[in-house]
Amino acid sequence: MVHRPSIIWPQPVLPPSSPLILQASALSLLLLLLRAPPCRLQSLSTVQLRLVGPGSRPEEGRLEVLYQGQWGTVCDDDFALQEATVACRQLGFETALTWAHSAKYGQGEGPIWLDNVRCMGTESSLDQCMSNGWGVSDCSHSEDIGVVCHPQRQRGYLSERVSNALGPQGRRLEEVRLKPILASAKRHSLVTEGAVEVKYEGHWRQVCDQDWTRNNSKVVCGMLGFPSEAPVNSLYYRKVWNLKMKDPKSRLKSLTQKNSFWIHRVSCLGTEPHMASCQVQVAPARGKLRPACPGGMHAVVNCVPGPRFRPAKAKPGRKESRAEELKVRLRSGAQVGEGRVEVLVNHQWGTVCDHGWNLISASIVCRQLGFGSAREALFGAQLGQGLGPIHLSEVRCRGSERTLSDCPSLEGSQNGCQHENDAAVRCNVPDMGFQNQVRLAGGRSPEEGVVEVQVEVNGVRRWGAVCSDHWGLTEAMVACRQLGLGFASHAIKDTWYWQGTPGAGDVVMSGMRCSGTELALQQCQRHGPVHCSHGSGRFSAGVSCTDSAPDLVMNAQLVQETAYLEDRPLSQLYCAHEENCLSQSADHMDWPYGHRRLLRFSSQIYNLGRADFRPKTGRHSWIWHQCHRHYHSIEVFTHYDLLTLNGSKVAEGHKASFCLEDTNCPTGLQKRYACANFGEQGVTVGCWDTYRHDIDCQWVDITDVGPGNYIFQVVVNPQYEVAESDFSNNMMQCRCKYDGHRVWLHNCHTGDSYRANAELSLEQEQRLRNNLI
Repeated sequence: MVHRPSIIWPQPVLPPSSPLILQASALSLLLLLLRAPPCRLQSLSTVQLRLVGPGSRPEEGRLEVLYQGQWGTVCDDDFALQEATVACRQLGFETALTWAHSAKYGQGEGPIWLDNVRCMGTESSLDQCMSNGWGVSDCSHSEDIGVVCHPQRQRGYLSERVSNALGPQGRRLEEVRLKPILASAKRHSLVTEGAVEVKYEGHWRQVCDQDWTRNNSKVVCGMLGFPSEAPVNSLYYRKVWNLKMKDPKSRLKSLTQKNSFWIHRVSCLGTEPHMASCQVQVAPARGKLRPACPGGMHAVVNCVPGPRFRPAKAKPGRKESRAEELKVRLRSGAQVGEGRVEVLVNHQWGTVCDHGWNLISASIVCRQLGFGSAREALFGAQLGQGLGPIHLSEVRCRGSERTLSDCPSLEGSQNGCQHENDAAVRCNVPDMGFQNQVRLAGGRSPEEGVVEVQVEVNGVRRWGAVCSDHWGLTEAMVACRQLGLGFASHAIKDTWYWQGTPGAGDVVMSGMRCSGTELALQQCQRHGPVHCSHGSGRFSAGVSCTDSAPDLVMNAQLVQETAYLEDRPLSQLYCAHEENCLSQSADHMDWPYGHRRLLRFSSQIYNLGRADFRPKTGRHSWIWHQCHRHYHSIEVFTHYDLLTLNGSKVAEGHKASFCLEDTNCPTGLQKRYACANFGEQGVTVGCWDTYRHDIDCQWVDITDVGPGNYIFQVVVNPQYEVAESDFSNNMMQCRCKYDGHRVWLHNCHTGDSYRANAELSLEQEQRLRNNLI
C-alpha cells in the first residue's frame, strides 16, 4: 500500500573553506569555553528530512532525519523556532510557524539521531547546526520533536506554474479575454468568439491582427479553458470594423490611432501554455511614428469548447474517438480540471511519474480531456497517491501532440519511481459564470453556511434558499465545487443556527437531484414549480466545504485470492445472527442445530485520499455491541451481495455497522486510530483497514443459493454517509462460479479499473445496488 509522500530536500556539501563553516568554527570555540562542547555536524549531501504526521497536512509532523540509510528522530532539548525554521526551509517551505515538543505527533522508532540542536537560523540544512553529534543523546522517543511549517512553499517547489515560468516581460502580460462582437455571442453566458484583449500592466489592450495565426488563437483559447480553435469569418468582421471606422460618433477610430490601444504583434508556436511565453511586441518599432496597426483591425478568435462545456443541444463537430478520449483521466482533484493524472495501458489504469513532468506535457493532458492548457504541473503526489502500476515516466511532449500516448516516454518502472512521485495537473477551464450564482451565508467561516442561489423568477433574477428535502452529499458536493471551495464534508438539512442573507430567505429551488458531476446546482434536476414540504427558514439546505477528502478503495486482488466456502454450525453464529449477518431463512432454523453455508473472504480497504476517513457522527452516537464487545461507528458501511448476471440479488451480507481502525500503515507512517478501549475510529491517509476472512460477518450467506454463475459485489460507504473525493472506485465486482460444492472468484476489479465510461451515473449505480436492472 502506498503512503503519504515524504518531503525530501537534499542539501549540497559546503566546501571546508566556506565562510559559514569558518564563522561557525569560531563560535564553536567560544562555546567550548563556556560549556560542554556541542558538535557541529559535517554537512553531508545524503542527509534528508521528512515530516511524519497527519496525512492531509504535509506541512506538519514529527521531524525525522535520514542518516547512514536509517530514519531516526530529533530530541526536543534546546529545540526552538530558529531550529524549526531551518528544518522547514530544508523541507521546501518558506518558514516555520511553531514547534511541538514531547512527541505530539507520536513517538518515532529507530535511533534518536540528534539532540541539543542549536542553529543560528542562517543555515541551509539542519546538519549544519550544532548538536551533540550523530546518535549522541540522553533522550527517549517521548521527547521526539515536531514542527509546523508555513504551508507556503518556496518558489517553484513541487510545481511548475505559469506565473513561475514567465520572464520579466511575461509577468506584465497578465491575462486574456474575448470581447464578443456578434449579437449571438453576447447572448451566451460562455463567450467563445470575439476580439482578443490582453491585460498589460493593469490595462486591457486589443491585439493587431497583422500576421495573426491559428497558432496564436490556439494559445489564447488554451488560456481561456478551450482545447482547440476554429476559423473565423474574417470578411464579416472586416465589414463590421469598416462600418465603425466610418461612423463619426464611434470612439474606435480615435482609439486605434493611439499606440497604447494595441498589442502590436504576437507570434506563438501553438505549444505555449500562456501568451507570455510567445514572442510579443508591445510597443511600436523604434523610429516609427506612424499609427500602430495601419490598415489592420483587432484580432478575432473562435474557440471550440470541450464536450463538458457545450450546450446540451450542441453536437460535436466531428465524431470523437472514444478510444482516444478514455486513455487518460484525472483523480482526487477538488475542482473541475485538476487531479492526479492516470493513463490506461493494457486495460489497466496507472499513474504518471513526475520525473520530467512540465507544463507542456500537462497541457496535452488538459486538452485531451476537453480543457484548455495547463496552468500548473504538480509533482510529489500533491493531489494524492495512486494505486497500482506507474505506467509512464520522463514524459517529454513537444506540445503539438493530440494525446499523451503520442509523447515520448519511458516505462515508470525503469527509473525507480514510487507513488510518492505521482504527477498531477491543474487545467485552465472556461469561466461559465456559475460561481457568481451561489453563495454561503451565516457560517462561522467562509467554507460553511446556508446555501443561497440566484435563479430567474418571472423574468427577474433573485437570490433565495434551497429546500433541504432530498438534500444530500452529492448535492452538497456540487455546491462546494461551484463555490470553488473543494469537496463537501457535510450536507446540512437543519440550519436554524445560521442566519441567511436578509431578503434571500424564500426557497427558490426544491427537489434537488444531482449526480455529483454537475458544474453548478442550476444544472441538477429539480422541481419546476417550487414545492418544499416544510417551507423556508430553519430547514434550508447548508454545507460545510473542505479542500481535501478521503478516498476508500477495496483491494480486489485480495478478495479474489482469499475466497472460500465454510459450513459453519449455528452454535457459533449467535452473535452474527444478532447483527443480521445471515439470510432470513436462518430465523426459521432449529437453533443451535444445523449449519449455514458461507462464502468467506478477506478485505482490505485503503484510504488513498488526502484526508483521514472519519465517522460522520461523534462517539456519543456510537453503538455498543455486547456480543462482539466493541463500538460501531457507522450504521451501514459495506454491502456484500451475490447477484445473478442480470443484477437480481440472490444473497446478501453486510457490515451493519463498522469498527474503523488502522490495521496496517506503511513504514514511517504512524497508526492513529484503534477501536480498542473506546478509542478514536477512522482510517489514516495511506493506511488500510483489514477484515480477515475468519471474523464474524465477513461473508455472504449462500445457504439458499443454487449452483450457477453469479456476480459477487462489494460496495464501500454505499449510502454516501461520509464524503470522498472519488466514489467511482467504491464498488468492487467479481465473476463467481458455484457448483454446489466449490466456489471460484475471478476477474475481480473496482468500478474504475477499466474504462472511464464504465463509471455509472448515480441513477444507474443506484439501480444496480437496488437490483432493478
